[in-house]
Amino acid sequence: MAIFTGSGVALVTPFLEDQSVDYEGLDQLIEYHCTHATDSIIICGTTGESSTLSEEEHMDVIKFAVERVKGRIPVIAGTGSNSTKTTIDMSREAVEYGVDGLLLVTPYYNKTTQEGLVQHYACVAKEAKAPIIMYNVGSRTGLNIEAATAAKIYKTVENVVAIKEASGNISQVAKVMQYTDGKIDLYSGNDDQIVPILSLGGKGVISVLANVAPDETHDICAKYFAGDWKGSLELQMKALPLISQLFCEVNPIPVKKAVELMGLPSGGLRMPLIEISKGHEAELAKAMKEFGIALR
Repeated sequence: MAIFTGSGVALVTPFLEDQSVDYEGLDQLIEYHCTHATDSIIICGTTGESSTLSEEEHMDVIKFAVERVKGRIPVIAGTGSNSTKTTIDMSREAVEYGVDGLLLVTPYYNKTTQEGLVQHYACVAKEAKAPIIMYNVGSRTGLNIEAATAAKIYKTVENVVAIKEASGNISQVAKVMQYTDGKIDLYSGNDDQIVPILSLGGKGVISVLANVAPDETHDICAKYFAGDWKGSLELQMKALPLISQLFCEVNPIPVKKAVELMGLPSGGLRMPLIEISKGHEAELAKAMKEFGIALR
């Protein structure tokens, strides 16, 4: 059984003015998603600014999320790192807190080989006994999980059950499904490719869009699963202008501003990320209004 089907929100991490984690605000965001059709919460992923959280903060946020969700929907923790040992340590701790799954980005900067990826995921999976989602986002990590490698990991590492595919390469994604006989749980990592990924047998999306349009992102998936492919596609196409603006600057710069424009807890960004430009903010607000999102 898949960890989740449908829309998993890649949740932003709200901060206070002093740049500390806004736990009251995080609680509000969690409650918002638990009551607005979100099917899973992905905590401390790239969108959650995990790379600028200290390890202590990182684990505290994961623990808090598990405690506040209270089993209503699955909680998946981002515990990937460019150090296999650090990934193991954080993953084991997250499992102790009761997460439903782990999202592990490939090692970045100190890029390994394809065989190194196999060994990396195998080492983590041996120590952290929870369902693992591989995260392929070469545009940010500089390292692509090739289709044959993804299939090898899936077939040889027992608790690696899924892949979040953000390569943008539909041909590669199709090969992942071909090489795994369609058995791997596939999630779109790109909001503009939800329907194409679902058409290849995908289980859903791990979504930036869901931060501001949780019901609609859920509905794109739900309509598809219910056989309303036309309705699903119509929603996907309607969302494209908004999705474009949510990535007009480096993620999560635009989405944190979008969350703020809705009147939800967001806070600033931790450097080196900086505030969105005024021009892009205006275009983002326009796209949100046109999509039907009420601004504060």
